[in-house]
Amino acid sequence: MTVSDAAADPSGTALFPQVARERRLSDKVADMMLETIVSGRFKVGDRLPSERALGEQFGVSRTVVREAVRALVAKGVIEVRSGSGLRVIAVNADAVSESMNLYLRGGGLAFAKVHEVRALLEVHIAGLAAERATDDDVERLRAAHDGMRAKAENVEQAAGDDLEFHRLIARATHNELFLLLLDSIGSSQFEIRHANLASGSTPMTLSQHAAILDKIAAHDPEGARQAMRAHLDGVAEFWREHVGDPSSAGELV
Repeated sequence: MTVSDAAADPSGTALFPQVARERRLSDKVADMMLETIVSGRFKVGDRLPSERALGEQFGVSRTVVREAVRALVAKGVIEVRSGSGLRVIAVNADAVSESMNLYLRGGGLAFAKVHEVRALLEVHIAGLAAERATDDDVERLRAAHDGMRAKAENVEQAAGDDLEFHRLIARATHNELFLLLLDSIGSSQFEIRHANLASGSTPMTLSQHAAILDKIAAHDPEGARQAMRAHLDGVAEFWREHVGDPSSAGELV
Protein backbone atom coordinates (compact mmCIF):
# COMPACT_ATOMS: atom_id res chain seq x y z
CA MET A 1 0.00 0.00 0.00
CA THR A 2 1.39 3.38 -0.91
CA VAL A 3 1.25 6.53 1.19
CA SER A 4 -1.40 7.97 -1.12
CA ASP A 5 -3.46 4.77 -0.79
CA ALA A 6 -3.30 5.06 2.99
CA ALA A 7 -4.67 8.59 2.84
CA ALA A 8 -7.90 7.45 1.19
CA ASP A 9 -10.71 5.11 2.15
CA PRO A 10 -11.60 2.10 -0.05
CA SER A 11 -13.96 4.21 -2.14
CA GLY A 12 -11.10 6.51 -3.13
CA THR A 13 -12.32 9.45 -1.09
CA ALA A 14 -9.58 11.47 0.63
CA LEU A 15 -9.61 11.02 4.40
CA PHE A 16 -8.04 14.38 5.19
CA PRO A 17 -8.88 17.86 3.89
CA GLN A 18 -6.17 19.97 2.35
CA VAL A 19 -4.49 22.33 4.79
CA ALA A 20 -5.54 25.91 4.12
CA ARG A 21 -2.61 28.19 3.50
CA GLU A 22 -2.41 31.04 5.98
CA ARG A 23 -2.23 34.54 4.59
CA ARG A 24 1.04 36.35 5.09
CA LEU A 25 1.24 38.50 8.17
CA SER A 26 2.11 41.55 6.06
CA ASP A 27 -1.10 41.07 4.02
CA LYS A 28 -3.16 41.04 7.21
CA VAL A 29 -1.45 44.21 8.43
CA ALA A 30 -1.98 45.90 5.05
CA ASP A 31 -5.70 45.04 5.11
CA MET A 32 -6.09 46.40 8.65
CA MET A 33 -4.32 49.64 7.71
CA LEU A 34 -6.43 49.96 4.55
CA GLU A 35 -9.65 49.41 6.50
CA THR A 36 -8.66 52.15 8.96
CA ILE A 37 -7.96 54.58 6.12
CA VAL A 38 -11.13 53.72 4.17
CA SER A 39 -13.24 54.10 7.33
CA GLY A 40 -12.27 57.77 7.42
CA ARG A 41 -10.16 57.73 10.57
CA PHE A 42 -7.35 59.13 8.43
CA LYS A 43 -7.94 61.89 5.89
CA VAL A 44 -5.98 62.68 2.73
CA GLY A 45 -2.70 64.28 3.81
CA ASP A 46 -2.74 62.84 7.34
CA ARG A 47 0.51 61.45 8.61
CA LEU A 48 0.54 57.83 9.73
CA PRO A 49 2.54 56.52 12.70
CA SER A 50 6.13 55.54 11.98
CA GLU A 51 6.99 52.00 10.95
CA ARG A 52 8.34 51.39 14.42
CA ALA A 53 5.16 52.65 16.08
CA LEU A 54 3.01 50.63 13.70
CA GLY A 55 5.04 47.52 14.49
CA GLU A 56 4.46 48.05 18.18
CA GLN A 57 0.72 48.61 17.73
CA PHE A 58 0.26 45.53 15.54
CA GLY A 59 2.72 43.44 17.55
CA VAL A 60 4.80 42.60 14.47
CA SER A 61 8.31 43.32 13.25
CA ARG A 62 9.27 46.40 11.26
CA THR A 63 9.98 44.09 8.31
CA VAL A 64 6.33 43.01 8.28
CA VAL A 65 5.18 46.62 8.50
CA ARG A 66 7.55 47.60 5.71
CA GLU A 67 6.08 44.92 3.43
CA ALA A 68 2.54 46.06 4.27
CA VAL A 69 3.47 49.68 3.54
CA ARG A 70 5.00 48.66 0.23
CA ALA A 71 1.72 46.97 -0.77
CA LEU A 72 -0.32 50.07 0.10
CA VAL A 73 2.08 52.33 -1.77
CA ALA A 74 1.65 50.09 -4.84
CA LYS A 75 -2.13 50.50 -4.51
CA GLY A 76 -1.75 54.29 -4.44
CA VAL A 77 -3.24 54.67 -0.96
CA ILE A 78 -0.23 56.01 0.92
CA GLU A 79 3.08 57.54 0.01
CA VAL A 80 6.45 57.63 1.69
CA ARG A 81 7.84 61.15 1.94
CA SER A 82 11.48 61.67 2.77
CA GLY A 83 11.71 63.37 6.14
CA SER A 84 7.99 63.27 6.86
CA GLY A 85 7.18 59.56 6.91
CA LEU A 86 3.98 57.94 5.69
CA ARG A 87 1.03 59.99 4.49
CA VAL A 88 -2.42 59.16 3.15
CA ILE A 89 -2.95 60.27 -0.44
CA ALA A 90 -6.05 60.63 -2.58
CA VAL A 91 -6.85 57.75 -4.90
CA ASN A 92 -6.32 59.29 -8.32
CA ALA A 93 -9.16 58.78 -10.81
CA ASP A 94 -6.68 58.80 -13.70
CA ALA A 95 -4.78 55.94 -12.08
CA VAL A 96 -8.00 53.92 -11.78
CA SER A 97 -8.84 54.46 -15.45
CA GLU A 98 -5.29 53.73 -16.53
CA SER A 99 -5.23 50.41 -14.66
CA MET A 100 -8.47 49.32 -16.31
CA ASN A 101 -7.26 50.38 -19.74
CA LEU A 102 -4.00 48.50 -19.31
CA TYR A 103 -5.98 45.41 -18.34
CA LEU A 104 -8.21 45.69 -21.41
CA ARG A 105 -5.31 46.35 -23.76
CA GLY A 106 -3.21 43.54 -22.33
CA GLY A 107 -5.98 41.01 -21.91
CA GLY A 108 -6.84 40.58 -25.59
CA LEU A 109 -10.57 40.82 -24.92
CA ALA A 110 -12.80 40.53 -27.95
CA PHE A 111 -14.45 43.69 -29.23
CA ALA A 112 -17.89 42.19 -28.61
CA LYS A 113 -17.27 41.81 -24.87
CA VAL A 114 -16.12 45.39 -24.31
CA HIS A 115 -18.80 46.75 -26.62
CA GLU A 116 -21.47 44.93 -24.64
CA VAL A 117 -20.40 46.71 -21.47
CA ARG A 118 -20.01 50.02 -23.28
CA ALA A 119 -23.55 49.81 -24.67
CA LEU A 120 -25.04 49.05 -21.27
CA LEU A 121 -23.24 52.04 -19.78
CA GLU A 122 -23.62 54.63 -22.53
CA VAL A 123 -27.30 54.08 -23.30
CA HIS A 124 -28.12 54.80 -19.66
CA ILE A 125 -25.73 57.75 -19.58
CA ALA A 126 -27.40 59.30 -22.63
CA GLY A 127 -30.79 59.20 -20.92
CA LEU A 128 -29.44 60.84 -17.76
CA ALA A 129 -27.63 63.48 -19.81
CA ALA A 130 -30.90 64.37 -21.52
CA GLU A 131 -32.50 64.85 -18.09
CA ARG A 132 -29.67 66.84 -16.51
CA ALA A 133 -27.72 68.66 -19.22
CA THR A 134 -27.36 72.41 -18.77
CA ASP A 135 -27.18 74.90 -21.63
CA ASP A 136 -23.39 74.93 -21.21
CA ASP A 137 -23.27 71.13 -21.45
CA VAL A 138 -25.21 71.24 -24.71
CA GLU A 139 -22.96 73.95 -26.12
CA ARG A 140 -19.86 71.90 -25.32
CA LEU A 141 -21.41 68.93 -27.07
CA ARG A 142 -22.20 71.06 -30.13
CA ALA A 143 -18.62 72.35 -30.20
CA ALA A 144 -17.20 68.82 -30.04
CA HIS A 145 -19.57 67.65 -32.77
CA ASP A 146 -18.73 70.63 -35.00
CA GLY A 147 -15.02 70.07 -34.33
CA MET A 148 -15.23 66.46 -35.45
CA ARG A 149 -17.11 67.46 -38.60
CA ALA A 150 -14.56 70.17 -39.42
CA LYS A 151 -11.64 67.75 -38.97
CA ALA A 152 -13.30 64.73 -40.55
CA GLU A 153 -10.46 64.29 -43.07
CA ASN A 154 -7.93 63.90 -40.25
CA VAL A 155 -8.75 60.47 -38.87
CA GLU A 156 -6.52 60.87 -35.80
CA GLN A 157 -8.17 64.11 -34.72
CA ALA A 158 -11.66 62.93 -35.67
CA ALA A 159 -11.21 59.84 -33.49
CA GLY A 160 -10.16 62.07 -30.59
CA ASP A 161 -13.19 64.32 -31.10
CA ASP A 162 -15.42 61.24 -31.29
CA LEU A 163 -14.09 60.06 -27.93
CA GLU A 164 -14.51 63.54 -26.42
CA PHE A 165 -18.12 63.77 -27.61
CA HIS A 166 -18.98 60.66 -25.62
CA ARG A 167 -17.00 61.91 -22.60
CA LEU A 168 -18.95 65.16 -22.64
CA ILE A 169 -22.21 63.22 -22.58
CA ALA A 170 -20.97 61.45 -19.46
CA ARG A 171 -20.01 64.82 -17.94
CA ALA A 172 -23.52 66.09 -18.63
CA THR A 173 -24.91 63.53 -16.17
CA HIS A 174 -23.14 65.51 -13.42
CA ASN A 175 -22.16 62.22 -11.82
CA GLU A 176 -18.37 61.97 -11.97
CA LEU A 177 -18.45 58.21 -11.51
CA PHE A 178 -19.98 57.76 -14.97
CA LEU A 179 -17.06 59.62 -16.54
CA LEU A 180 -14.61 57.51 -14.56
CA LEU A 181 -16.27 54.30 -15.75
CA LEU A 182 -16.40 55.51 -19.34
CA ASP A 183 -12.75 56.57 -19.26
CA SER A 184 -11.86 53.14 -17.93
CA ILE A 185 -12.86 51.59 -21.24
CA GLY A 186 -12.69 54.65 -23.48
CA SER A 187 -9.00 54.61 -24.41
CA SER A 188 -9.17 50.93 -25.30
CA GLN A 189 -11.91 51.89 -27.76
CA PHE A 190 -9.80 54.57 -29.47
CA GLU A 191 -8.29 52.04 -31.87
CA ILE A 192 -11.79 50.84 -32.77
CA ARG A 193 -12.92 54.39 -33.49
CA HIS A 194 -9.79 55.09 -35.51
CA ALA A 195 -10.18 51.93 -37.57
CA ASN A 196 -13.88 52.53 -38.24
CA LEU A 197 -13.36 56.15 -39.26
CA ALA A 198 -10.40 55.22 -41.47
CA SER A 199 -12.65 52.64 -43.15
CA GLY A 200 -15.33 55.20 -43.99
CA SER A 201 -17.70 55.39 -41.03
CA THR A 202 -17.36 59.17 -40.54
CA PRO A 203 -20.62 60.23 -42.28
CA MET A 204 -22.59 57.61 -40.37
CA THR A 205 -20.96 58.56 -37.05
CA LEU A 206 -21.59 62.28 -37.53
CA SER A 207 -25.24 61.67 -38.45
CA GLN A 208 -25.78 59.46 -35.41
CA HIS A 209 -23.99 61.92 -33.11
CA ALA A 210 -26.26 64.68 -34.40
CA ALA A 211 -29.32 62.59 -33.51
CA ILE A 212 -28.02 61.99 -29.99
CA LEU A 213 -27.21 65.68 -29.57
CA ASP A 214 -30.68 66.74 -30.72
CA LYS A 215 -32.36 64.45 -28.17
CA ILE A 216 -30.14 65.62 -25.31
CA ALA A 217 -30.70 69.27 -26.26
CA ALA A 218 -34.45 68.60 -26.31
CA HIS A 219 -34.22 66.94 -22.87
CA ASP A 220 -35.76 63.77 -24.28
CA PRO A 221 -34.34 60.89 -22.17
CA GLU A 222 -36.01 58.03 -24.04
CA GLY A 223 -35.15 59.57 -27.39
CA ALA A 224 -31.53 59.98 -26.28
CA ARG A 225 -31.33 56.36 -25.16
CA GLN A 226 -32.77 55.16 -28.47
CA ALA A 227 -30.39 57.38 -30.45
CA MET A 228 -27.37 56.15 -28.48
CA ARG A 229 -28.46 52.53 -28.86
CA ALA A 230 -28.83 52.99 -32.63
CA HIS A 231 -25.39 54.62 -32.78
CA LEU A 232 -23.64 51.85 -30.84
CA ASP A 233 -25.42 49.18 -32.88
CA GLY A 234 -24.19 50.98 -35.99
CA VAL A 235 -20.62 51.09 -34.65
CA ALA A 236 -20.66 47.35 -33.94
CA GLU A 237 -22.17 46.47 -37.32
CA PHE A 238 -19.68 48.64 -39.19
CA TRP A 239 -16.78 47.09 -37.27
CA ARG A 240 -17.93 43.56 -38.06
CA GLU A 241 -18.50 44.29 -41.75
CA HIS A 242 -15.48 46.47 -42.55
CA VAL A 243 -12.77 46.06 -39.91
CA GLY A 244 -13.02 43.17 -37.46
CA ASP A 245 -11.97 39.59 -37.99
CA PRO A 246 -15.18 37.50 -37.85
CA SER A 247 -13.22 34.45 -36.67
CA SER A 248 -12.03 36.25 -33.53
CA ALA A 249 -14.96 38.66 -33.05
CA GLY A 250 -12.43 41.49 -33.36
CA GLU A 251 -9.63 41.56 -30.81
CA LEU A 252 -8.94 44.84 -29.06
CA VAL A 253 -5.20 44.23 -29.15
